[in-house]
Amino acid sequence: MMGITTKKHTLATLAQTHRAGIEPQRLIENRTVYACQMAELSVYDTFEAAERVRLHAGELLYCGMMTGRKIMHSKNNDATLFLPHESFVVAPGEYVDIDFPDASQSQPTTCMTLEIPRDTLRKVCDQLNQVSQRPKALGEWQADETSLHLMHTEATQQLLERIVASYVAKEADCDLVLNFGVNELVARLLRQQGRDFLLRCMQQDPQQSALVQVLSYIEEHLTVPLDIEKLAKIACMSRTKLYQQFKNSLGCSPAEYHQQRRLENACEHIRRGHSITTVSYELGYANPSHFTRRFHQQYGMTPSEFATQAGLR
Repeated sequence: MMGITTKKHTLATLAQTHRAGIEPQRLIENRTVYACQMAELSVYDTFEAAERVRLHAGELLYCGMMTGRKIMHSKNNDATLFLPHESFVVAPGEYVDIDFPDASQSQPTTCMTLEIPRDTLRKVCDQLNQVSQRPKALGEWQADETSLHLMHTEATQQLLERIVASYVAKEADCDLVLNFGVNELVARLLRQQGRDFLLRCMQQDPQQSALVQVLSYIEEHLTVPLDIEKLAKIACMSRTKLYQQFKNSLGCSPAEYHQQRRLENACEHIRRGHSITTVSYELGYANPSHFTRRFHQQYGMTPSEFATQAGLR
């Protein structure tokens, strides 16, 4: 495909290009709507510090930070720092109150959102149920309409960049990019929700099902190399069936899942102020350089950049 999407454009650079093409009507949450097809793509710019700005979600609202940071307050008043390379999903009918601690006219805070209709969620669920059936004990794929905050992968970041870039550049095929992109994004979201459900099952009852038992074992052995034969024995499955169960339920192999959970734990350790060298050895990496390479592959930034972004350096 020709145009801006053939190049590497970060959400930060896209925010600059977007702002160059608009005339703000307000300083706080100035909204630009780019698309109203199968999902509504909007970009919000805030040019001055503000507190407790309310955002309602009529449908499921997927938010991605482009520049700056926000503090999101849920209905129960939990405060969550929201940074670039993270996703925040607001459930249909819910709301969040937002603080903009750093926004200014010289350094605006910019966020993109996709409002995704329930029909779109149902269609993607139906497709997953046809091509990627989960074990009977887990039930069919369905959208969990609860709010969600996560640090997403580099692949998801590139997907968001591709969607926004096609509209900022006014590409002829931007509606097709949105159509395909939203389907992929929803599938990723559903798999994340399914994985979170399995992790909750693991905490409540590690013996609930064969797959949950395997996940429980992995969780207890994140710092050591993965033993596939051991996992197959725990699940009472062949290696082939075990891989198929992981692919259908989690969208990845056991080794990929093991790596994801190690790096998610690494993020939590870094957020708590642990040194990067300490984290790398605690989680079983050969050395900090190896850890940094893996972290960058997963999240598109180094552990040091992540720590700086989180305000820890």
